[in-house]
Amino acid sequence: VLSGASEDVAVKGCFVAIGHSPNTELFQGQLAMKNGYIVTQSGQDGMATMTSVPGVFAAGDVQDHIYRQAITSAGTGCMAALDAQRFLESQ
Repeated sequence: VLSGASEDVAVKGCFVAIGHSPNTELFQGQLAMKNGYIVTQSGQDGMATMTSVPGVFAAGDVQDHIYRQAITSAGTGCMAALDAQRFLESQ
């Protein structure tokens, strides 16, 4: 209810959403992109986080245009680390 009243609230942290646009401009023309997001394989055969460049992986908000949540970013970060490890072991 909007009442016009204010109050002080003691907090240990404050998180401000600053939008949902990925910071991917740096990769334009270097990696496959779609609507500003880095395209990954998202395949059933592993290497789901590999980009259009072999050995380059993307995770989190730069490639997730659907869920855009911290927990899914952490999950794809783990996936990218495992994919990178498997890629390096195969070389």
